[in-house]
Amino acid sequence: MPRVPSVSPATGIPTPSHFIHTLDSHFVDNAGRSILLRGVNLSGADKAPVDCPSYILNGFWESGESGDYDFVGRPLNLEDGSADVHLARLRGWGFNMLRYVVTWEALEHAGPGKYDYEFMDYTVRVLRKCKDYGFKVYMDPHQDIWSRFSGGSGAPFWTLPACGINPRHFTATQAAVIHAEYPSPAAPKPVELPAMIWSTNYGRLASQTLFTLFFAGRQYAPKCIIDGQNIQDYLQSHYIAAFGALADRVRDAGDLLDECVIGWDSMNEPYEGFCGYDDLNTVPKKQGSTLKKGTFPTPAQSLRLGMGQAQTVEKWKFGSMGPSRDGSETIDPQGVTVWMNPESEPDGVHPHWGWRRDPQWQLGTCIWALHGVWDVESGEVLQPDYFSTPDSDRIPHFIQTHWLEHWQAFSARIRQSHPEAIMFVAPPVFALPPTIADDQLNGRCCYSAHYYDGLTLVSRHWNWFNADALGLLRGKYSSTLPAVRIGESAIRKCIQEQLGMLKDDAPILGPYPTIIGEIGIPYDMDGKKAYGYTDDGKYKGDYSSQQKALDASLNAADGPNALNYTIWNYCPDNSHMWGDGWDMEDLSVWSPDDLRSRDGPKMELSDASSAVLLQKGPSVMTRSAAASSLSLTTLAAGSEDETLRVSYDPVSFSRWENAFDFLTDGARAVKAFCRPYPVAIIGLPKDIQFDIAKAEFKLTVRVRPEDAPSPERLGNRSEELATEIYVPLVHYASDKLVSRFAEQTCDTPTTLTSDDALSKEPTPFASRNVSTADLLTQGPSTATYDRLFSPAAVSLALSVDVSAGRWDVDGQTLRWWYPVPGEGEAEREYTITVRRDGGTIKTAEEVQSTHSVWDDCCDFLKKCCVLM
Repeated sequence: MPRVPSVSPATGIPTPSHFIHTLDSHFVDNAGRSILLRGVNLSGADKAPVDCPSYILNGFWESGESGDYDFVGRPLNLEDGSADVHLARLRGWGFNMLRYVVTWEALEHAGPGKYDYEFMDYTVRVLRKCKDYGFKVYMDPHQDIWSRFSGGSGAPFWTLPACGINPRHFTATQAAVIHAEYPSPAAPKPVELPAMIWSTNYGRLASQTLFTLFFAGRQYAPKCIIDGQNIQDYLQSHYIAAFGALADRVRDAGDLLDECVIGWDSMNEPYEGFCGYDDLNTVPKKQGSTLKKGTFPTPAQSLRLGMGQAQTVEKWKFGSMGPSRDGSETIDPQGVTVWMNPESEPDGVHPHWGWRRDPQWQLGTCIWALHGVWDVESGEVLQPDYFSTPDSDRIPHFIQTHWLEHWQAFSARIRQSHPEAIMFVAPPVFALPPTIADDQLNGRCCYSAHYYDGLTLVSRHWNWFNADALGLLRGKYSSTLPAVRIGESAIRKCIQEQLGMLKDDAPILGPYPTIIGEIGIPYDMDGKKAYGYTDDGKYKGDYSSQQKALDASLNAADGPNALNYTIWNYCPDNSHMWGDGWDMEDLSVWSPDDLRSRDGPKMELSDASSAVLLQKGPSVMTRSAAASSLSLTTLAAGSEDETLRVSYDPVSFSRWENAFDFLTDGARAVKAFCRPYPVAIIGLPKDIQFDIAKAEFKLTVRVRPEDAPSPERLGNRSEELATEIYVPLVHYASDKLVSRFAEQTCDTPTTLTSDDALSKEPTPFASRNVSTADLLTQGPSTATYDRLFSPAAVSLALSVDVSAGRWDVDGQTLRWWYPVPGEGEAEREYTITVRRDGGTIKTAEEVQSTHSVWDDCCDFLKKCCVLM
């Protein structure tokens, strides 16, 4: 690691002890240790206001049209004490990083330039609590498919009429799929929304038009002038100013910038819209963002549908072998158009939002027809190459021009408020980042890519085969077949190679670190089998398939990649029926519906292991106003979760007997995401290996003379710095702790704020003073949390081998000291191996499961066979 500079490369100001550097392709603490930032997105619930999940149609349009609602309470309730419980759980799982989700809508829903300062102040309060629990945070201006009102999340309602669009007609014209209106506004059945169908909106008219106007309106829609500005400048200026106002509020708090909030994304998963389309009569072959599922209109057909003209379009289905053609379907809007009626703006002025539209922007007709792209009467596309680019590959052109221009403007505004901000560069999904001038990055940058195992995400099944999706997209193969991978080991290696490809993109920007901003798996796999929705409830609580899928992805981030990541996501009010409350997505690592019944079965010790985790008993519960924003009043008739049952109290730690109970209760596939990793490394991580089945962790580090740390840079001159490894209680708890947890009936759980409530069994290792150097896992916290995870309460059963040096354990942190080579000496490699003394802790489903890859193959072959 190069010597850490004593002054910031962005401002020239001396770096304080909490400063996080971005150099030599790593995050680095102020003493010179490489650090890994790993955590979750907080939260998917932030996509919608409180009490407004995407499946609720009642009041959906009316609230948008009035702008009268708020997001205070997203992501956490600060009034009832539950925020402390959620943050303590996240910290206890070893996470040190949060990607904090905020939508433009949350900031400016009341109208152009009308900011929700109450929400901004609430956000500051949540961030301060995140800081209390020791988290680093980067802010995520989040969007999906532009807006809630176009089938996703992000922009406020008023941006749609500002673009001349009437969103109430999206469903009729299929310009967008709206969850609450699926399959029709007259007879909605939102619970039947197909998995990931929302992402097909990227290939529909609303999204294609809105993103084109936002990123490239000046070039492609010069007639679209509003309040004297082109629509591109109008939208971008409001977007940037809104997040600038939030950044000002965070700055003015006085104790959050750099200590807690270290940086900003510019926009989640930006989309190019029509930009670069060579021929509007066909769908681009490299349409990486659009899933072929359900109806699949061409751009030309979407234009006609938007003007109320019936079209017969292709229909696709997504099976175990990917997308395949499934016939065709005629869509007839019956004359309903997606464009605003001219009478909605008397004299060119909107009566509610107040903008003035230029006379040349005629409402009531398609803006692309207005620009001569096509003829409404004949339906003919007059300029099929209107959006084409001189480059052969449209995505790089879009990124290097339109996207980069916005990133530069956004970055400049954020740095007015946050001069030391690390700018997280997040281009469209799977696309290479552009080259950016050094004077714009200011030495403070991180490449932020996203990765999901697409086959698992869309099929909702952990398959015995997969494919190198990123390699296919980037032209690595001449056909699909060479990209196919069969068997779990091959799939795991393939995913690791794909993440390695993304990490290799970062040097385009410079020697900066990479973070996988989103990575995760669906928990509602196989028809919600783990929720007991199939097989007469036989597999209720069995998350073994989810564990395999998530471990494959997170294992891929380990190995030689040694990547930073934030898992999507932690949703405090997730439910089995509605998932994360948005478009039937269900990716939360925790759910209140998975909390164990306090009078449920006790744990038993297994012959196959020294301890067995309690089988999770599902607990479908109602939500009190303090517990959740979900409303169950619109549950579909006849749905499985219609019966209301006993509610739970999310406010108090008194529900849980000890830290092991607390960390496993409600967690889903916890052994996959709660995994050991090096938090701070003297030197560089060369290889990280973790075998869940064996609970075996192995870390190899490279150490050079220049890697000698400087403890005084962290404000602590008395302590020798070490490599620090998070060792999770979930995998390494002692038999006594697990057994004690098992023996409790929990009918009347003891309050954890009492000293008597915690086990006084000492750790088997000599405890030393808590390291004040570990800025990423230490921080102010409640007395309850400190007692819950104190060395006296956290009893681990470890067997540790090191190739050199010494080690000790404090709580869930293992510290490892080893010699650093002197000046002029060759670099060295050291290895540490951590195992559980006494064997692995197995979940009940792991003990009982005998399902094999051969069983999966047989199931697949049965589906392929037919009687003749």
